Amino acid sequence: MKHEWRKKEKTFYLPKTEPELITIPEFKFFTISGAGNPNSPFFAEYIGVLYALSYAVKMSPKKWLQPDGYFEYTVYPLEGVWDISDEAKKNYNGTINKDDLLFTLMIRQPAFVNNDFAQDMIALTKKKKPHDLLDTVRFETISDGPCVQMMHLGSYDNEPESFTLMEEFAANNNVRRVSKVHREIYLSDARKVAPEKLKTVLRFKVDPL
Repeated sequence: MKHEWRKKEKTFYLPKTEPELITIPEFKFFTISGAGNPNSPFFAEYIGVLYALSYAVKMSPKKWLQPDGYFEYTVYPLEGVWDISDEAKKNYNGTINKDDLLFTLMIRQPAFVNNDFAQDMIALTKKKKPHDLLDTVRFETISDGPCVQMMHLGSYDNEPESFTLMEEFAANNNVRRVSKVHREIYLSDARKVAPEKLKTVLRFKVDPL
């Protein structure tokens, strides 16, 4: 039976529209980092590279490259961890210039993917779909640990409203936000979905007060 993350892993990918505490375990990802405004044309190049790798993994049995433990699954959604540059932090006044953004984009990979297989997929993709950004892709195991998360409905520009709710929830539950760095999980394709209908999981790390 195909592993459907929307059905099997609702805890991580389909939270409610109210903040909640959650502990995120280790997951494996292809990741790629960059800087600048995500509305710029270059941003799509980063996303395209990650999806090319992710579908190379999914389709590997058809290339006679099936790894041990392979199972049918749905490709995981795009995620992004966001920060701002050190210079922007020095001059931070409550608003963010998108040109100052730093990002690490990623797509989670199934448990059967190990480092050797991931490197094979990068090499294969370089041959099939060459792109300079493939040289900057990493295969990483990441654990966010204790977090506050919620489903944000609507435009990305309205996310501060949800983060305010999340920070208030954290304070009321004896935890504090570790930093302004946060994770977003994109459940909607912004190219096809109206801004007011976008669904994005928002998440940030917390420590006990």
